Amino acid sequence: AAPLFMLDLYHAVAGEEEEEEEGEAAVSRPVLTGLSTQSPPPGSVVSRADTVVSLVNMVEQDRDIFSPKPYWKEFRFDLAQVPTGESVTAAEFRIYKARGVTRHANTTLHVSIYEIAAEHSNRESDLFLLDVQDLRAGTEGWLVFDVTAASNHWLVDRKYNLGLRLYVETADGHSVDPGSAGLLGRRGPRSKQPFMVTFFRASPGPARVTRAAKPPRRRQPKKTNDLPHPNKLPGIFDDVHAADGRQVCRRHELYVSFQDLGWLDWVIAPQGYSAYYCEGECAFPLDSCMNATNHAILQSLVHLMKPEAVPKACCAPTKLSATSVLYYDSNNNVILKKHRNMVVKSCGCH
Repeated sequence: AAPLFMLDLYHAVAGEEEEEEEGEAAVSRPVLTGLSTQSPPPGSVVSRADTVVSLVNMVEQDRDIFSPKPYWKEFRFDLAQVPTGESVTAAEFRIYKARGVTRHANTTLHVSIYEIAAEHSNRESDLFLLDVQDLRAGTEGWLVFDVTAASNHWLVDRKYNLGLRLYVETADGHSVDPGSAGLLGRRGPRSKQPFMVTFFRASPGPARVTRAAKPPRRRQPKKTNDLPHPNKLPGIFDDVHAADGRQVCRRHELYVSFQDLGWLDWVIAPQGYSAYYCEGECAFPLDSCMNATNHAILQSLVHLMKPEAVPKACCAPTKLSATSVLYYDSNNNVILKKHRNMVVKSCGCH
């Protein structure tokens, strides 16, 4: 279930990224619309995340109809592989509900999910309520619970990770065995097993100290700090001409195939992507289309005077964008990560 959901999420995010490339404000949508297997998380949650990690249920315990009431089902997840230096923006627990064996399909069920805060040998565990849903007993499909608070506690200290506990009750408070209500666990089909999805974002750096406000100055006429255009510089460079027919600095095609790199045993999607690269001459005079920095302009001037001492300016990326990659980690968790600076958008002389 987790890989299918994550693959759908990848396709939805990739579609949003393509629309952003075309200038559309895709991330302003309230939800992602490309998910076919399950209800999508809010689009704002996904757009803020740098990494999305799906965690498979590692340990499952039941107090079922063969045990005293109240009945419950417990789930545990291994957060050892979560990215370092990142904070949780959201976390969801997803569990599939089949029709179950309840005689009254129109009965309302009260499904609640708790964080196990502490365990005791001589009494019941301490529980912290995370989320609740009311639904018809005959409902079939994925249920999604907000477990962000638990995920944050577990990341602060791994010893707090005692798992989640799920209860099902009727409207009049009678305990119902989750399995009898149709909630599938590890014994269910592989495509319908419960899992957890956690959204991470890189933690911001240390906050800058706010300086005391200064009295406003009188506005001075605006001055430009730009160097004069190289073609307008007078003097000994008047007769120098650009690259003499050689190709000027620009972006070139480069497709990176993950199959050629031998990465498809752990990369799920994409099969590859257009990375592009920068190449070409940065010869004087540097035209405006070369996106040259002031430093590159001056370096080019000095190079003309001392070619053996100072090299030409280099053709390099001036703007890069991210691309999302879906892959397995060493524990077989499926991860969707937005890798920054993967695609060259424009080139210039540096």
